[in-house]
Amino acid sequence: MSNNDYYGTLGVSKDASPDEIKKAFRTLARKYHPDVNQGDSGAEAKFKEINSAFEVLGNPQKKAQYDQFGSAGVNGGPGFDQGSSFEDIFSGFGDIFDIFSGGQRGRKRNGPQAGADLKYDLDITLEDSFNGIVTKIEVPRLETCKTCDGTGAKPGTSAETCTKCNGTGEVKQVRRSFMGQVVTIGVCDACGGRGKIIDTPCPDCSGNGMLRTKRTIEVQVPKGIDSGHHLRVEGEGDAGIKGGPSGDLYLIIHIKPHTIFERHGNDLFCKTSISFSQAALGDRIEVPTISGKKAKLKIPSGTQSHTVFRLKGEGMPDVHGRGFGNQMIKIVVMTPDKLDKAQKKAILDLADASDETIHSTETGFFEKMKEFW
Repeated sequence: MSNNDYYGTLGVSKDASPDEIKKAFRTLARKYHPDVNQGDSGAEAKFKEINSAFEVLGNPQKKAQYDQFGSAGVNGGPGFDQGSSFEDIFSGFGDIFDIFSGGQRGRKRNGPQAGADLKYDLDITLEDSFNGIVTKIEVPRLETCKTCDGTGAKPGTSAETCTKCNGTGEVKQVRRSFMGQVVTIGVCDACGGRGKIIDTPCPDCSGNGMLRTKRTIEVQVPKGIDSGHHLRVEGEGDAGIKGGPSGDLYLIIHIKPHTIFERHGNDLFCKTSISFSQAALGDRIEVPTISGKKAKLKIPSGTQSHTVFRLKGEGMPDVHGRGFGNQMIKIVVMTPDKLDKAQKKAILDLADASDETIHSTETGFFEKMKEFW
């Protein structure tokens, strides 16, 4: 498990904007690029560290994962990144390689391309989060057409190299202006950037080489996960093009409202009602817990309504394995709304013993009229 400080590697703060992160990366990449430091193994190692840091911080989803779970959230194992090649990292910044090659290096558009990442909203219960679950989900995604093996051409036929772009997928135009020679590179309009011309398309994928299908995937949800947390399932996004790697699947966790508990961090909050007698005299009661077991709770004599008690360790497990939260129980003292004569007398006797004067509101109609006049 890596403990890299990606912010420190790029020399930016955690509050740095995307533009600041990008600027820091490009500055360091120019300085340590192997083309500039040929034979310098230290520079090459530094260049790799910079790439790894920017791969995470330059990607909003991976950055959020890193900010929430640290380097463990983006390196190694199920749900963690495995890294990308240097060209993948630089592919979104078209001029970085041009800087090192005098602006003469082109980028092929018809080479291997990584598949798109996918997002899936996963609803689970609070009990699912407490116990951790393994569940199956059905994900719509792009997969390589099995009929043509991704070529887009009908079986038995083959695609021909585009003669306009010579298979590069790009066309270059050179024109002169008062500022000098200007070179523009665009997508080849003859082959649509593929570099190949398909005369007889595959009947199943219509020449696209890809099909939209639904795939059933088994995913593991760890204990203690909370709403808003992301889980990454590596390689379960859209398939790559021309041998490129598949994208990743990001599960966005949503925990359904619970009938008893309300979650705040790793702590659980609930309410329970007791009678006036229990509050006054004290008692031992049972309260539910998220584990499904009943817990004993001591109610001291003289407990007031809305007093909060704590059951230590009866909350949610920490997603990082750092123990459990607590269960907080708010006591609500219930006042009886219907009393028989014996009950009324007992309460009046209590009031007399406490030197309290009770002005009853339960007078008859004529008594009320007399009081009014």
